[in-house]
Amino acid sequence: MKLYQNEISSATSRVRIALAVKGLTAEALPVTILGEEAESRQAGYRSVNPQGLVPALLTDSGVLITQSLAIVEYLDEVQPEPPLLPDTAEDRAHARSIALAIAAEIHALLPPRIGLHLRATFQADADAIAAWGRHWVGEGMAAVETMIAGRRKGVYAVGDRPSIADIFLFPQAISARRLGFDLARWPHIAEIVAKLETIPAFQENAPAPRK
Repeated sequence: MKLYQNEISSATSRVRIALAVKGLTAEALPVTILGEEAESRQAGYRSVNPQGLVPALLTDSGVLITQSLAIVEYLDEVQPEPPLLPDTAEDRAHARSIALAIAAEIHALLPPRIGLHLRATFQADADAIAAWGRHWVGEGMAAVETMIAGRRKGVYAVGDRPSIADIFLFPQAISARRLGFDLARWPHIAEIVAKLETIPAFQENAPAPRK
């Protein structure tokens, strides 16, 4: 397998964590994502992934899979142990709900292309773009905290083993902390992240800080 990735990308981090949890490896193919001239915005990479986003996974059979949730669930199907989804239908749906609340509602408003559009269309400066990000992270993580608190029964977000909910939560929480948020404002998230930071598959594959 080959993984088109960028180490600062929290979406890439999700897939790297899933690979590590599963004991799988993929050849890393770095793709720059910052700035107008980023490789992700160029025709060469768009011919690989028309959305111009990372990550993208090229399977051993030559099939390209995009979107981190689809990639993580693919890895869970081809390597069932340890499972990344809880045991019951209701808990599996809950785990997916948490993952999607992060991927589709928080992270979707934060990628570099969003900042470029805000700058080009609304003349937003760096401070305004940063404030935009902090607003949506704060609002979104507060909602995720409530989602977790309402049904939490185990050590992790959904149960007593890490699931896709944790795989999506962890990189977003690390990024939130780097934005200046004290995770203690979300007690369940803070407790879960502290536990996940003791697991090498998570700790070693957190998103890298921006330079």
